[in-house]
Amino acid sequence: MAEKKITVTLVKSLNGRLDDQIATAKSLGLRKIGDRSVQPDNAATRGKIAKICHLVSVSE
Repeated sequence: MAEKKITVTLVKSLNGRLDDQIATAKSLGLRKIGDRSVQPDNAATRGKIAKICHLVSVSE
């Protein structure tokens, strides 16, 4: 069975954000506004998204 994937897009700037929020975005592969990355749909990824939910858009 294929593993589920989710697409995460950075929609707001990382300028002026807390260091841990910037590090979380970079760990998801997001560096500039508009960057997208495809991540596995698991608890670790969901936790990272929850931490920066105000900066990203998620599609299944």
